[in-house]
Amino acid sequence: MPLTPERKREVIGQFKIHDTDSGSAEVQIALLTERIKYLTEHFKVHKRDHHSRRGLLRMVGQRRRLLDYLKLTRVERYRMVVKELGLRK
Repeated sequence: MPLTPERKREVIGQFKIHDTDSGSAEVQIALLTERIKYLTEHFKVHKRDHHSRRGLLRMVGQRRRLLDYLKLTRVERYRMVVKELGLRK
């Protein structure tokens, strides 16, 4: 299991906007980033796992769309998320 429930709670706790937040764009981006990091390490060992690679590319595209949405709606939150997660932009 790549993302344990404890780790998921930590990520949600770090990026939530309010107490009951579990699905805002910031939280979704952070959770996708954790899963992407896990799969990136997975592919260093399993180079021929093309089925999971397709899922990885789909996650990267979803994260990109969420980042674009966040950039359009709340620029300051976008900058904070990018800085916290260490993303390029």
